[in-house]
Amino acid sequence: MTHDIEANKRVIRAFAEAINRRDWAALDDLVAADFVRHSNAAPGIDSRDDLKRYLRNELATFPDAHESLEDVVAEGDRVAVRHLFRGTQIGPMGPHPPSGRCMTAGYLAIYRLADGRIVEAWVEWDNLSALVQLGHAKADA
Repeated sequence: MTHDIEANKRVIRAFAEAINRRDWAALDDLVAADFVRHSNAAPGIDSRDDLKRYLRNELATFPDAHESLEDVVAEGDRVAVRHLFRGTQIGPMGPHPPSGRCMTAGYLAIYRLADGRIVEAWVEWDNLSALVQLGHAKADA
């Protein structure tokens, strides 16, 4: 089986751009309906609709959030990305009240694509660093 690596990278870039534009309809063309995201930090995303719900909640908490793609590397049906997330916490985040603080957090994701759509993702980030920046934890915790 051959994979169009450049096309897969374009899908991932379009995915990030759609999130930054809050263009949820665009995700229908970029993400498979049965999409699954694996993440210890934010489990329970087992469909495209779950992903949209998660993103809407995240953007209610961080309404000025912006994602950038710092590195994009692809091989076969996988695309690995070093993301950078920036946003100001205006809404609650789990048990943590709004802080009004801005955070910058890098995270890593590996996406699997099939038929021009994202079908699976593995996403991990440093929760402690984010909580420290937002004032919800101490650096020496």
